[in-house]
This record gives sequence, structure tokens and C-alpha cells, in this order.
Amino acid sequence: MLFDQVNRELELSQRHLEVLKVVVERGPIGILKLAEETGMPTHKVRYSLRVLEQEQLIKPSSHGAIAGDSVKEFLSDFEQNINELIGKAEAVKETGNSF
Repeated sequence: MLFDQVNRELELSQRHLEVLKVVVERGPIGILKLAEETGMPTHKVRYSLRVLEQEQLIKPSSHGAIAGDSVKEFLSDFEQNINELIGKAEAVKETGNSF
């Protein structure tokens, strides 16, 4: 279906954000504790950690994941970025309602 990919990406982004939130609030934290805290399987936590590390939102330490160098900028821009996504979704809705 037309919106399946968008839905999957939003679910994946939400998962990454949940992992990031726990790391920022409780880091340093390891994979097993993150899986326990989030209720996610360890393989999904591991993937989210990899993605977040590539974005420099977290970084590894000897005691587990900790907030990365880009997390402050990401969080300060978060609301604006979400509002832009909402605006795009509203534009899609308007287009669909115009049939």
C-alpha cells in the first residue's frame, strides 16, 4: 500500500527515539538493560544503537551507551523538525481530500 513504507519508517524512528530517551536519562546503559527498560528484543536495541551512533546521538563507553556529541542540537531542533513533518502530512491529507 502507498503508506506502508512511511508507517514503517515512523515506527522505526519512534523505536530509535525510545532508545535514545533511555540512554540520555539513564546512561551509561548496556544493551541488556536497555532491552529490559524498553521492552524491546536485544537485536532491535542493538540496531537502534547502531543507527543512533552513526548519527552521533550516542556513543559507546566501557559502561554502556551514553549521550553523544550531537544530542543537544538534535533535541533543540526536535520540535521544529516534527512540526515540519506534521505540515507535510497535512499537505498530503489535503491532496487526498481534494479528489
